[in-house]
Amino acid sequence: MTELTISELVRSLTREVPDFPEPGIQFKDLTPLLADRAGLAAVTAALAEAAAGADLIAGVDARGFLLGAAVATRMGTGVLAVRKGGKLPPPVHSEQYALEYGTATLEIPAEGIDLAGRSVFIVDDVLATGGTLAAAHRLLEHCGAHVPGAAVVLELSALDGRGVVAPLPVTSLHLI
Repeated sequence: MTELTISELVRSLTREVPDFPEPGIQFKDLTPLLADRAGLAAVTAALAEAAAGADLIAGVDARGFLLGAAVATRMGTGVLAVRKGGKLPPPVHSEQYALEYGTATLEIPAEGIDLAGRSVFIVDDVLATGGTLAAAHRLLEHCGAHVPGAAVVLELSALDGRGVVAPLPVTSLHLI
């Protein structure tokens, strides 16, 4: 038996859920991947390789928290949770971004963490339309961080999220 590539491993451990959260959507559930010891270890190693040299990992709400914490632990860095709006006590730094029907906000604490001049690498689960990742990038840079790149487990290439986040370099472990 041959060893799977990281892309093949992600594909084999991703569950497809038709018509969720609404008809016509093919939801990509990474829960089986995260629950698999070898899968989680391989994904963590690949994401950490992409983030090499960063001082801090920023995990995007919510599955990015799990991945970001695993990557930070492997790298010996800290992890910063980039939260959805309204989840943190004030004061916060925030960045609003467009959704298909409305807007959303990402936040990080405004006190207790100095990002000025730090190299902060973004980790998330999926790159779809790119709005969330682009907002996280802007938020971190507005706080003085240098963002050398981002990495995701899964990229839905037909939605062109990569074009939205350009010129930020993005590493994807598996493209669909």
